[in-house]
Amino acid sequence: MVKRVEKSDAEWRELLSADQYQVLRSKGTERAFTGEHNNTKTAGTYVCGGCGQPLFSSSTKFDSGSGWPSFYEPIDAVHIEEERDTSYGMVRTEVMCSACDGHLGHVFADGPAPTGLRYCINSLSLKLEADEE
Repeated sequence: MVKRVEKSDAEWRELLSADQYQVLRSKGTERAFTGEHNNTKTAGTYVCGGCGQPLFSSSTKFDSGSGWPSFYEPIDAVHIEEERDTSYGMVRTEVMCSACDGHLGHVFADGPAPTGLRYCINSLSLKLEADEE
């Protein structure tokens, strides 16, 4: 069961940077190849940048060449919500954090085995909690 995180718009604006707010709360997208986690190889857990819910393990991260951090599966399917997105004349599947409804990115059916999925996620939507060495 996912614990819901409810905040007012003013609370989100206080908690997040302007860029994080644009992506997480207004469904924005960072420019390709500019996000801090695109080339990160650090082992750890990627959590929601808004509420801290665990989303992806670094062990499922791969270089998709898309310019955004990509993962082939979430830590737990219940931590991700999906919704049809028809913006910009395209039909895609948007993925959001199930705890706070923060926009993460999109999922595509062109990823590697074992799932065949590519979760293409904005770095601004994530925080990396590095494993202790």
